[in-house]
Amino acid sequence: MNRTLQFYKWQGAGNDFIIGDNRNHSWNGLTPDTIQYLCNRHFGIGADGLMWLNSCSGYDFEMKYFNADGYEAEMCGNGGRCIVAFAHRLGITGDHTRFLASDGAHEANLLPDGLVQLGMKPVNHIEFHKDGYFLNTGVPHVVVFCHDLEHLDVDALGRKIRRLPRYQPSGTNVNFVEEINRVLHVRTYERGVEAETRACGTGVVASAIAFSHRSKDQATAFTCSTRGGELQVTFNKTDAGYEDVCLTGSAVQVFEGKVTIQTS
Repeated sequence: MNRTLQFYKWQGAGNDFIIGDNRNHSWNGLTPDTIQYLCNRHFGIGADGLMWLNSCSGYDFEMKYFNADGYEAEMCGNGGRCIVAFAHRLGITGDHTRFLASDGAHEANLLPDGLVQLGMKPVNHIEFHKDGYFLNTGVPHVVVFCHDLEHLDVDALGRKIRRLPRYQPSGTNVNFVEEINRVLHVRTYERGVEAETRACGTGVVASAIAFSHRSKDQATAFTCSTRGGELQVTFNKTDAGYEDVCLTGSAVQVFEGKVTIQTS
């Protein structure tokens, strides 16, 4: 039995996603194998992840997110910004929205310059291990500060840290960060994709917070440069940790189309 789905391809700082409008439940029941196929860059549409927009009582919508390996993930910062812009284009929301993700409620704003500002979860706990700083910004991240980031083997080093016993059974994302002239240059190895991505929203948030924590820097706004573009991270430092965390950047529709999949 075949099913035809209308899809939309979006990207935020080069982090790309397949998005579906699931208010009519047309996307329900996709298997991990099907999601893997759709995200495959050679045989499918190609993306770092797939998500769909659900109706949700008490919220403007619900975001359901899956990594490219086909399994549901807790949160995706760039994906969150893209689905906010997508919901606005559908006419579901205005310039401000409140939506539900698997890690809880989020608020977001569409700014006059076309950027999307997404509210992230507060961070009140940071651990230091010999391999880096460990914190959760919606998903777990390790942040490693380094030199000569451009020539680093991110896939090999990221894969090694991602699989360390202390981060099991779920594993962790791994960010490699070099600060140059007050700009944080960030490269991220993402679990679920199992490779470096062009950018990672929760990763740059983790990187900015870890830099602030490590350096005792009093700045509360950081520019993060990724291979897919620049993202802005802001927060308030309190005695409890890091509150009012926001991620800001572009969200662009690349194309739309229809795909036919086989279902059981």
